[in-house]
Amino acid sequence: MCAELVERRLAAILAADVVGYSRLLEANEEETLSALRQHRRELFDPAVASHGGRIIKVMGDGFLVEFGSVLSAARCAVEIQRGMLERNIGIPADRHFAFRIGLNLGDIIFDADDFHGDGINVAVRLQALADPGGIACSAAVRHEVGNKLDLNFADQGAKTVKNISRPVHVYFADWGNVASGEEVPLTASGHTQAPFNKPSVAILPFANISNDPAQEFFSDGITEDIITDLSNVSGLFVLSRNTVFTWKGRSENLQRIARELGVAYVVEGSVRKAGNHMRINAELIDAASDGHMWAARYDRDLTDIFEVQDEITKAIVEQLKVKLLPEEKKAIEQAPTESVEAYTHYLRGREYYHIASRSNHLMARQSFARAIELDPGYARAYAGIAVCDSRLRSQFGTEIPVEDILANTAMALAIDPNLAEAHAARGFALAVAGNRTEAVSAFEEALSLDADCHEANRYYAEFCVTDGQFELAATHFQRAMEIKPADYGAPIMLVNVFRSLGQIDKASSYARIALKRAEEELRLHPENANVACLGATALAFLGVRDMALEWLARALATDPNDINIQYNAACTYALLGEIDRAIDLLEVWMPQVGIEMRLWFKNDSDLDSIRSHPRYSRLVELPE
Repeated sequence: MCAELVERRLAAILAADVVGYSRLLEANEEETLSALRQHRRELFDPAVASHGGRIIKVMGDGFLVEFGSVLSAARCAVEIQRGMLERNIGIPADRHFAFRIGLNLGDIIFDADDFHGDGINVAVRLQALADPGGIACSAAVRHEVGNKLDLNFADQGAKTVKNISRPVHVYFADWGNVASGEEVPLTASGHTQAPFNKPSVAILPFANISNDPAQEFFSDGITEDIITDLSNVSGLFVLSRNTVFTWKGRSENLQRIARELGVAYVVEGSVRKAGNHMRINAELIDAASDGHMWAARYDRDLTDIFEVQDEITKAIVEQLKVKLLPEEKKAIEQAPTESVEAYTHYLRGREYYHIASRSNHLMARQSFARAIELDPGYARAYAGIAVCDSRLRSQFGTEIPVEDILANTAMALAIDPNLAEAHAARGFALAVAGNRTEAVSAFEEALSLDADCHEANRYYAEFCVTDGQFELAATHFQRAMEIKPADYGAPIMLVNVFRSLGQIDKASSYARIALKRAEEELRLHPENANVACLGATALAFLGVRDMALEWLARALATDPNDINIQYNAACTYALLGEIDRAIDLLEVWMPQVGIEMRLWFKNDSDLDSIRSHPRYSRLVELPE
């Protein structure tokens, strides 16, 4: 028998893929899908057509394009990358769309409705090697382009890539994104796009392998400090804590993680803490080859923790051949506190604060206070106490003088005037004190120092709701949930905000996101009654009555005397149409809370159904 003839032809192949597409989808599925369609409609597809290309396969966020000419494929790639650079201006960096593009010249085999061949396989592997916003080419493409286009090529040498038997000689095309050596200017929101001329690295959350699961806060703290130290190195692009912590506890291929996060290198490690001894393992991995560039194990006393963090940071910098400036070296070597015990108490306090109950705020406050006893110069601990006290006074009616709260923020700022979270804590305290004009100034100062400060965005967003500024509240709640993926409260607050703005579709979208995050939080912390109660409000809004009541019952059974739980229970009943039951709870709640929560009550769209009830006016008039 004669073998069946197949169609085969030589073509220039462009493979493109969206960087971090899964992360973008997880943050906001509807907006991400809409944005991708818009980028295709307005840039990608027209660029392909204008250069004589043909899209032969679409794989979600990935594209294969065939061209009859290598020059046409290269021109198209440059047009797409330049166009995306312009389209990202004014958009926060973690919402940027960026393509990786691979270019190859090779055979395509046409088989029914599909396409095969080494030509395509190599193009796809090249695309995976490209930087975000970059173009990776094979030697054949580099030879064909030569000096015919305004492109320079950086020789990366031969690379071994998956499922290709022979090494592939790789070149990175410089279309103006690297030669200048400059970063992309600040966007309107104050964020900077990841530069293409720096090594990019993600520090994945170090695994806690201690016998005590409660030591997780310690391994998380080490991860965050290494991220902070490396972020001070101007020659590196380091993903934020909040981005990489979306991968906590997920065991997936490191190459896939690097691809999703849009980085060339990944650091992973583990921490075992037992008494005053610790063992830390760390390794640096080249995502393209999945090869280990460096690995080390540290068996030390706990008092050496900051020294170990410095050694890991400097080893990564050295392996990536980055020049460390004197001031950067000094910043890395500067420990957050001289007391390891104070550091441990501070980390534990942050862990307690994560669950928004009165008892957890009191335990967090106790931990922060102990950290200050051990190190009176610990600025973050003072800010931590101030935030706990603001919450306790505002939400739980605890009699804490506002002068004392403001004194703690003043101490934090006296120690570190540039600490964004201290300015955010001061803004929160000023709002609780009723000094709203100064509160706004404090929040804006915090954001000017660090636009990615979660505390500044979250507290300012809450303040904006109490002020009836729902559009500004939406902006900062969205930013807060992007910065900190574990923040289950922000998307639930966005349901409230978008309902107040009359944008019901968006409210519904965030309700679904909120439920997904709430379910994950309950998996990790089944004792968190607050998240169960907030989830009940989202379910009630979506009309899932039985499940809303089930979640509410769980919250009330876990912490029946928490007045914050009672308030959210009233919101759930109001959304379900049980008006009298909601007002019964609010009549008990209202006299116990501070001015900020009373203002929240007046602007909370969860309670719109009770506004016309005769008992509502009496609620508003209840004395403080």
